[in-house]
Amino acid sequence: MKRSLGIARCGLACCLCSENDHCAGCADCAAHADCENLRCSLAHGYAHCYECPDAEECRKGLLVKVKPRGFTLFARRYGTERLMDRLERDERRGVVYHRVGVEGDYDDFPSAEALVAALCADDGHAD
Repeated sequence: MKRSLGIARCGLACCLCSENDHCAGCADCAAHADCENLRCSLAHGYAHCYECPDAEECRKGLLVKVKPRGFTLFARRYGTERLMDRLERDERRGVVYHRVGVEGDYDDFPSAEALVAALCADDGHAD
């Protein structure tokens, strides 16, 4: 885990991404012009989607997917440091961010709320 890479605007975990040796980050991303989450957060002056007051309800761009939405919700509720702590814990437990392509164990949850609950497990924050 490369904690210094942190969490992307949309909630994806740059700190765990297997593409991070080739990735320039959100601002210099090749998909920059097509990224709805980047455009929206920049337009509203937010560094991350979780800072937006509408984050709990938003389904723009990558927030339609379980992994980025779950991570965004967790970061909004508990902060990015706790999210990275949970991701690091899970990595030690064998949870795989990318198994094939960009899909991994976090993509197998039935909903973003189920992912948030799993991240909260053993943390004293489970709802």
